[in-house]
Amino acid sequence: MPPTSPAPLTVGFDLDMTLLDTRPGIRATYLALSAETGTFIDADLVVTRLGPPLVDEIRNWFPEDEVARATDRYRELYRDHAFAPTVALPGAHAAVEAVRAHGGRVAVITGKYEPNARLHLEHAELVADTVIGDLWAETKGDALREHGASVYVGDHLGDIRGARHADAIAVCVPTGPYSARELREAGADVVLADLTGFPDWLAQHLAEC
Repeated sequence: MPPTSPAPLTVGFDLDMTLLDTRPGIRATYLALSAETGTFIDADLVVTRLGPPLVDEIRNWFPEDEVARATDRYRELYRDHAFAPTVALPGAHAAVEAVRAHGGRVAVITGKYEPNARLHLEHAELVADTVIGDLWAETKGDALREHGASVYVGDHLGDIRGARHADAIAVCVPTGPYSARELREAGADVVLADLTGFPDWLAQHLAEC
């Protein structure tokens, strides 16, 4: 039999606090939702625990019969308040470009509402081959597996769970709510100080494959 060619490189990236610092925009959106609904929301607290599904956070502030409506309204307000103050985290553009330099594909797999995730990437001038939203932990792993991603880059313990679920390498950066030590203890395969170290890590990883 002729030798089989290796699978093409696909690297998955989380969005919030991995590629983009979305905290200012998320904070602004929650403040707008609070002002509009008259419901107190501690926006400064909210932005310290980004990662889990939006509906989980909304439930902390609204009664269950208002959660669906508040979630929909948050997503609408997001477009007016969140994109302008959001910035790419250090090394984000270089990390995406490094994947492409090795002939790979970039898949952004995020818990964020997918249409807003796409608009975020467009605003930040980050180009992904695939964008899949509304996923968390193991469901991120399902998407990673579906798209053949061998590496997943994130900042949250849920991202590690997703990578594990897909048998992908969990590369983490402590730019979100968890420290480097916490990420290692949770099972991250690689912890980088930030994404500026990702191109060198990727080159070394591919050389060893």
